[in-house]
Amino acid sequence: MFTGLVQAIGSVRRIDKEAGDWRIEIETSLDLEPILVGASICCSGCCLTVTEKTKDSFFVDVSAESLGKTIIGSWSAMSRVNLEASLKVGDEMGGHIVSGHVDATAAILGIAPEGDSHRVKVSIPSGFAQFIAPKGSITIDGVSLTVNEVGDDSFGVNIIPHTWECTTLGDRMVGDKVNLEIDTIARYVARQLEFKD
Repeated sequence: MFTGLVQAIGSVRRIDKEAGDWRIEIETSLDLEPILVGASICCSGCCLTVTEKTKDSFFVDVSAESLGKTIIGSWSAMSRVNLEASLKVGDEMGGHIVSGHVDATAAILGIAPEGDSHRVKVSIPSGFAQFIAPKGSITIDGVSLTVNEVGDDSFGVNIIPHTWECTTLGDRMVGDKVNLEIDTIARYVARQLEFKD
């Protein structure tokens, strides 16, 4: 489990593509010493397993399924990646509960300065409108954010300067695809409503 609070930005050092799956090495300033091989790291919203590590990098294996359903398939050498190590008992819950299971990808429809912040408009993938509500939580590329407004086919979030500068969201442009994870609570509320008499 994660909180959606990015701890470091990593950079793809290399990608080995074999039989549809990818083996990716990610360079990072994240302290890797306490992270065991077999542990999880959230990589731009995707929970991936550390299969090997060096002093300043770690390796992950990504299946063809994940490549097809997340933005990882668009990564190349030097791509920047939001990183968060998994929660430990006693860690601060500063964002919201994030599983690292990407529900869909979405397109950035607009970016506009708003004071010192940026207002970002994101498309709502088909079948996900019921999970997105004003003042609710959503995860974009592994970043915990509050939904500001919701339209018929898009929603907006406000990105404060710190988040803009300390995550890869500041790299994004209109038309870029991002990983989305809907709020876990919204997911279960919607499921319960399916069984309501």
